[in-house]
Amino acid sequence: MQTSPHLCIALIGDYDPQVTAHQAIPVALNRAAQHADLDVRFHWLATDLIDAGTRFTDFDGFWCVPASPYRHTDGALRAIQYAREQRRPFLGTCGGFQHAVLEYARNVLGWADAEHAETSPDAARAVLSPLACSLVEAVDRIHLIEGSLIARAYASRDIQEGYRCRYGVNPEFERALLKQDLHATGHDAAGEVRTVELHDHPFFVATLFQPERAALAGKTAPLVDAFVQACARHRS
Repeated sequence: MQTSPHLCIALIGDYDPQVTAHQAIPVALNRAAQHADLDVRFHWLATDLIDAGTRFTDFDGFWCVPASPYRHTDGALRAIQYAREQRRPFLGTCGGFQHAVLEYARNVLGWADAEHAETSPDAARAVLSPLACSLVEAVDRIHLIEGSLIARAYASRDIQEGYRCRYGVNPEFERALLKQDLHATGHDAAGEVRTVELHDHPFFVATLFQPERAALAGKTAPLVDAFVQACARHRS
């Protein structure tokens, strides 16, 4: 394995050793590092410690992780905004998906009143709302759009992944949210959005499912591999 230079990935979220996804992410990153013969290191960025002075330039990529609500929503959104605007590789899973959508709604579409129903259930513009069917410890099939980053990562248009999620894109705002640069690239059998990507960005992918969980079963997580490789391309 290479020892220098190493990749440094920011994990945006509030670490909790009891959260299964938080247990899985280091394992998934280590497997991806071994697969690509890279030295990959990661650093947890607690959302309540992210501010205007945070040194985002130290990181080659950003992964906004599950287990929201975060302690400080604005901290998470600040990091996502940096990755989006500075074209740094970004992966959002579960809560990371939700907050990537929220950041886009507020800072690209200009919806200053955009909210997440988990923390603001009475908001007039809750762009994330409760799923019609909660996906807690559920496994489901997702159909991916041909040519998307995620379809290329999996080398397939049909995949099966696990969830622990209760919120997704609010159907009331879906068309307006996804008609510009943010696109839906994966849907479940009912046609509901499960993955999004940002057009004209080297790697900006968010999934409502938790692909990192595969690592706890000793399996490769293709999307994590693709994310790490995107970080390596950015560094080079």
